[in-house]
Amino acid sequence: MYKRDIKLNLKTRRTFFLWGPRLTGKSTLLRERYPAAKRYDLLNTDLFIRLQRSPHLLREQLEASPPSGPVLIDEIQKVPALLDEVHWLIENRGLIFGLCGSSARKVRRGHANLLGGRADRFELHPLIRHELGNEFSLEKALNNGLLPSFYPMESAARAIRSYCADYLKEEIAAEGLVRNLPAFTTFLETASLSDTEQVSYTTIARDCGVSAPAVKGYFELLVDTLMASFLPSYQKRPKRRIVQAPKFYFFDVGVVNHLARRGSLKPGSELYGKAMENWFHHELRAHRAYTEKDHAISYWRLSTGIEVDFILGEMECAVEVKASANIHSDHLKGLRELKKDQPRVKHRVVACLEKTPRKTDDGILILPYAQFLDRLWGGEWI
Repeated sequence: MYKRDIKLNLKTRRTFFLWGPRLTGKSTLLRERYPAAKRYDLLNTDLFIRLQRSPHLLREQLEASPPSGPVLIDEIQKVPALLDEVHWLIENRGLIFGLCGSSARKVRRGHANLLGGRADRFELHPLIRHELGNEFSLEKALNNGLLPSFYPMESAARAIRSYCADYLKEEIAAEGLVRNLPAFTTFLETASLSDTEQVSYTTIARDCGVSAPAVKGYFELLVDTLMASFLPSYQKRPKRRIVQAPKFYFFDVGVVNHLARRGSLKPGSELYGKAMENWFHHELRAHRAYTEKDHAISYWRLSTGIEVDFILGEMECAVEVKASANIHSDHLKGLRELKKDQPRVKHRVVACLEKTPRKTDDGILILPYAQFLDRLWGGEWI
């Protein structure tokens, strides 16, 4: 069992939502943190049917046997009507709830009760290097991904294939989130080729045989079910023409590998570099979530195509990620052009596979990726 860095503290007497993609370990985390808590698991079919038909049973049961601690409800999005009962119990009985799920889409789009500021929101990500410690292997992370069940496997390909099938069957089809499941299945494979890139809805629509608005809706569905996110471009105070479209990232590189049929990734290949960028995006998002610093993460790109992978905050740190053990001047073009456009940038860093840190004459720090992440968690960059 891995020790997770996310901070959940019910000593503040606050109900919370814990969101996260399937198999990130939400239920395991809650059982570990609150072993004595009363728990409702809506993946239990009998319980799900009873509470779906009669949500008031939750209130009646907790009234009959008041809990001494928090009440945990797994997969809360499956019965959004329970949130009205939760709201009543918070207001009238002072109960505390831990509510977890893999998608807020059904809750939010069904106009369900999101407790109006009475609950904190947390998100659990796949494993990060900081949590794995000495068990971390970059090659394993970039091939297997970082879902807790899959990372330690010798080969996770079969398990990830089943994971994606379950997502389609249980998250998409069972909840009726799309009408054309075969088209959405094709879309997933096509979208995986856009990982770490800007998205062309028109091109993907043509490949999938659906309309561009439908494809846009599919991408929104991936975001709502926490399977992906968009990285905005940094647009403040540009001196030159910049790209404004966001870039797209799946939540886990192992899932991308399966959907894009990449096979085994080896250092030195272009796909290994794309996988490393996806993983770094995941690390940066998890760091922001777990430290609760709430800084912006973006990227910067000129219309000429020169870009920097990640901008932290308001130009506190610009990060270029390179799966190379020999960083040379071509790798530094983006960071040097950024300095011309945004002279207030505080730190410019290349996170890479070199073994020894060094600094260029114009102030660019070239760091082994592990040292960059250690210093990030130490509070150095943001």
